[in-house]
Amino acid sequence: MYPTSLTQLARANPFSAPLFSLQKLEEPQQSLGGQRPRRLAAAATSDEGDSCEFGSQKYLVLCGFGGILSCGTTHTAVVPLDLVKCRMQVNPDKYKSIGNGFAVTVREDGMRGLAKGWAPTFIGYSMQGLCKFGFYEVFKIFYSDLLGEENTYLWRTSLYLAASASAEFFADIALSPMEAVKVRIQTQPGYANTLRQAVPKMFAEEGLWAFYKGVVPLWMRQIPYTMMKFACFERTVELLYKYVVPKPRSECSKSEQLVVTFVAGYIAGVFCAIVSHPADSVVSVLNKEKGSTAAQVLKKLGPKGVWKGLVARIIMIGTLTALQWFIYDSVKVYFRLPRPPPPEMPESLKKKLGLTE
Repeated sequence: MYPTSLTQLARANPFSAPLFSLQKLEEPQQSLGGQRPRRLAAAATSDEGDSCEFGSQKYLVLCGFGGILSCGTTHTAVVPLDLVKCRMQVNPDKYKSIGNGFAVTVREDGMRGLAKGWAPTFIGYSMQGLCKFGFYEVFKIFYSDLLGEENTYLWRTSLYLAASASAEFFADIALSPMEAVKVRIQTQPGYANTLRQAVPKMFAEEGLWAFYKGVVPLWMRQIPYTMMKFACFERTVELLYKYVVPKPRSECSKSEQLVVTFVAGYIAGVFCAIVSHPADSVVSVLNKEKGSTAAQVLKKLGPKGVWKGLVARIIMIGTLTALQWFIYDSVKVYFRLPRPPPPEMPESLKKKLGLTE
């Protein structure tokens, strides 16, 4: 039997990283037909009411569709706040605060000016959402199969981090062109007012590079953001059901479960905004200025400049993240997709730790 301290570690460690190795006691059972059973913790079975099997092609396609809805609609809804935030980052002398930024924008461009960049925002973040949520599910299953059931549980936070980082790598490649167009429209008055005006003009001036020169700082911003977004959300949901919600998840209605989803999403969003804000400032300035590099922009902004617009971004990202998880989970409910409960320690691991008689 393992020492009591190690048993407690496996139970309580928030990062679930084992400091010891477990010896294999028995061979895993093979499913019918010799197929290896799926290893993702708490997700191996589907309820009778589910419309498809967890991890099936239909499941992954609909998860991608949920990502399109959750990211495309929410980012488009907060375009006015995003516009003011970007202008505060690239021209802090003119746009001194959120309120001042709104006032100056309305005074110069009217109310319609607050909607500048909505089209590239909707297209870009819809494509990002497709890859972010769709590939997250793909990589989570893939890495879980590599680890096996027991290690998936023990290393679940690391699994969330790795799966989300892998998904975001591809999501940012899909987002980068429209993000560059959006920032150019929003931060350079008179350059272009619409997507159709901006794209050919940018291509004529800088070629294809104009749309991808910001992809590296975009990775710097979005990958830490997404890692925090998914890992913090997954663990917060787990902790809320364990310590806050007064009854087991299985006894909660779908509406009550969606409330938990929203709360966990907002908590995750606050941390996301803080972690990714410096890189967000660099991206905004980089896409505005021709010929600049990320290192040059970072040096120009300085330690204080990279944090300009943080309050606006916390409000925006906190709300965005909460709504995105709420919409994404609602799509799963609507299409009756499998929604696994928070992971529980596998029985085989409990036996090895001496937690069962």
